[in-house]
Amino acid sequence: MADSVNFDFPVFGLLPKKETGALQFLTKYPEYDGKKVTIAVFDTGVDPAAAGLRETIDGRPKVIDLYDTSGSGDVDTSTVVETAELEITGLSGRKLKIPEAWKNPSGKYHLGLKQANDLYPKTLRDRLHKEYKERMWDPQQRLKLGAVMRQQEAFENKHTNGQSDTVDLQETLTKEDFQAQIDSLSSLEKKFSFYGPVFDCIVFHDGVTWRACVDTTTTGDLESCSLLAPYALEQQFATLGCSDMLTYSVNIYKEGDLLEIVTNCGSHGTHVACIAAGYFPDQPELNGIAPGAQIVSIKIGDSRLGSMETGTSLIRAIIKAIELKVDLVNFSYGETAAYQNSGRICDLMSEAVNKHGIIFVSSAGNSGPALSTVGTPGGTTTAIIGVGAYVSPEMMAAEYSLREKLPGNHYTWSSRGPSADGARGVCISAPGGAIASVPNWTLRRSQLMNGTSMSSPNACGGIALLLSALKAGNIPYSPYSIRRAVENTALKVENIEAFAQGCGLLQVEKSYMLFTEKNPCQEWNMNFVVTCNGGRGIYLREPHEIKPQETVVNIEPVYCDVNTTENKDKIAFSMRVNLICSATWVSCPAHLELMNMQRVFTVKVDPAGLPTGPHYTEIQAFDISCPTKGPIFRVPITILVPIRVQDAEQCELRFCNQHFNAGQIRRHFIAVPEGATWAVIHMKVLSKEHGSRFVIHTIQLSPQTAPKSNEFYKLVNLSDLGETTQSFNVRGGGTLEVCISKWWASIGCVSIDYSVRFSGLRASSQVFSMHAAEGIARIDVKSTLNCEEILPVVALKHHVQVLRPTESKIQALGNRDLLPDGRQIYELLLTYQLHMSKTGEFSPFCPWLSHLLYESDYEAQLWMLFDTNKQLMASGDAFPHQQRLRRVITPCECMFVTKRQNNWTG
Repeated sequence: MADSVNFDFPVFGLLPKKETGALQFLTKYPEYDGKKVTIAVFDTGVDPAAAGLRETIDGRPKVIDLYDTSGSGDVDTSTVVETAELEITGLSGRKLKIPEAWKNPSGKYHLGLKQANDLYPKTLRDRLHKEYKERMWDPQQRLKLGAVMRQQEAFENKHTNGQSDTVDLQETLTKEDFQAQIDSLSSLEKKFSFYGPVFDCIVFHDGVTWRACVDTTTTGDLESCSLLAPYALEQQFATLGCSDMLTYSVNIYKEGDLLEIVTNCGSHGTHVACIAAGYFPDQPELNGIAPGAQIVSIKIGDSRLGSMETGTSLIRAIIKAIELKVDLVNFSYGETAAYQNSGRICDLMSEAVNKHGIIFVSSAGNSGPALSTVGTPGGTTTAIIGVGAYVSPEMMAAEYSLREKLPGNHYTWSSRGPSADGARGVCISAPGGAIASVPNWTLRRSQLMNGTSMSSPNACGGIALLLSALKAGNIPYSPYSIRRAVENTALKVENIEAFAQGCGLLQVEKSYMLFTEKNPCQEWNMNFVVTCNGGRGIYLREPHEIKPQETVVNIEPVYCDVNTTENKDKIAFSMRVNLICSATWVSCPAHLELMNMQRVFTVKVDPAGLPTGPHYTEIQAFDISCPTKGPIFRVPITILVPIRVQDAEQCELRFCNQHFNAGQIRRHFIAVPEGATWAVIHMKVLSKEHGSRFVIHTIQLSPQTAPKSNEFYKLVNLSDLGETTQSFNVRGGGTLEVCISKWWASIGCVSIDYSVRFSGLRASSQVFSMHAAEGIARIDVKSTLNCEEILPVVALKHHVQVLRPTESKIQALGNRDLLPDGRQIYELLLTYQLHMSKTGEFSPFCPWLSHLLYESDYEAQLWMLFDTNKQLMASGDAFPHQQRLRRVITPCECMFVTKRQNNWTG
């Protein structure tokens, strides 16, 4: 059998580089490996001790800076003691022994205290909980429980043998005591919690720089602990302990009064960094895309919130990226949003691009396969390059070990465009999976992860190669010219819709050749902002919109502020463009003269005669003096022609004998009948040989509402001849997309039947109120479409308390929250009094703040709940969720903290 072993492992599918041409580019130009390019990774934090993240090809440090902007690693070290002795008392009460080798000319030590659980990632916390319980708790608890049960059995045997008819009071009490001990020990077993150690922290100035030490021994033996300088100065890091293997570094602010312990709150950020720029000298096939690039890790995920990003962490991260003058930012985070290309955070990201020349590359989202599911900011912000996730045959073989070779495709879950305001949503695509390094605390060297979170650093690394080459050749570029180059040279993959792949797969060498062959271009430092009646494209989706329409298109040239453009160049700018659209149902002018001002033209879209389903095209503008450099701007146009339900009696649509191959998608856009409030979809597999895995995804769009508010998603596994029935809410009168997709890795061809049936019930009032004196309240319910059987149930589940703040306070924040040009961020602290009579669930909601993050007008928000003793009971951010409060001491105090650049008045 050994003679038949295939030694030709598809290693280049582990961390894919061929698909984007990165491998070929490095082979042809090995000196342009990312040198002189710095990538800031906004993520869960990067482990500098992980494999492949120690150094670059030329021996420079790979990770040159580490920051935690979330605040989860902050330690208040404002308590100062001054002593010449070699022993001080920490805030924990432990005696801390000062090593003789430490140099502290002032004799002043700043002391702090940090609970390890604030630093541990949730996965690590769960592992340590399990290990500690098995090692320390279970043996003693089992021995104690066994001993008590044996004592109980011996007592019962002794007193049963006596067979006395009288019951002694002491005997009864002893029996009850034994049972109480058993119940208590059993209860403690279920309630066991691991809170982790509490570390003493000490900060001092050695005459040259600030240094910090964390007492990871928890015994005061500082000689055995690491003394660290801020990471940027000496690239020092250490490990909290041998059991956790969690790497940490430090930063020090406010003249020693604030210590920042930098860890990571998940493995995601390390994996992302390795894809973008990992370097393995002995295993080059495992290298990241740009092994010569350097990394700045900025942790935006809050360890206390399960790695959720917050407004504070995002704003501080943007400030830090501008301060450090990084070249690229990889942002593999995001949420769905109610508004596109707007909000304080998105505005500041756009400012970093437009004024400071930083190139933002971001994941498009993992909410597909339905249309208009792109996330924020990657798929909805003009200044950011949003990346979709592609999976190649080589990746399928190396990463997923599929038993059959399938053609390249987009992952089923990769978000699709367009955005709700008509923009394309997905700019380009890149491989969306990799086996790459993860932090040491995971106790593994590498791991397979997939998502647009992985396609983004793949594309970011490819752009880093491009920047490395442009810098070496002194070729001018801007975020705008980079974006145009990667979009205009992208490879369109056959049989994959534009909604998924955008302009296509990134091609590094072709992008570079475009710069070298077409340089210089007069528009290299210019962006052409496209607006269409308030949107960024033409998007006709709802039934009433499917008619001939004329749209006014505005084109405005905008210069990048980071590069000084002479006024004479602005005056001299003139470009004649040819407007081209291949779709016969779009009419636009043929030519447009551009100068340094806004220009306007009209476009007529006539969907009459178009078949039902999605239709996408673009108006592309070519510089007639050099059309081969590709479009200088695009106007995306999307029309979704819906099916109308013809069966008025059943209100049902049937789709029979539909064939599905791996990854195949069928979309049906349906004009939901007026009065419908829910729909039922029924699927049945016709194939007898085997079943398959399907995704049922439905979505309706509502103005100023996040897509997930009107969305239904279900992943179902159907056996041969299997069937399923799913129901979901709908909104009558709108267009509903019903998307049925076979999972991308589900092998074989399967035939299915499915149907969609609409029903509706309308109550006499959407808001019900009952008066205690009435006793009975009447609610009239009408079936709007079909005869329905109903079983009314009334349940009171929630009690709403409307609160007014009892206190308010505004204060200016510190240097970490200071925007460029000295713009100050202020904090508004609102205090509310809350009364809870018994244990229950608590969920705060503030209409102007809750469920808004990237699109919010405020920089950040946070809420905290304290009991009467000022003990923190719960906390959260922009997305409030129910908190179970087991112990209630009233009155409680709830605090809302919001942050904004301008001061509040009035």
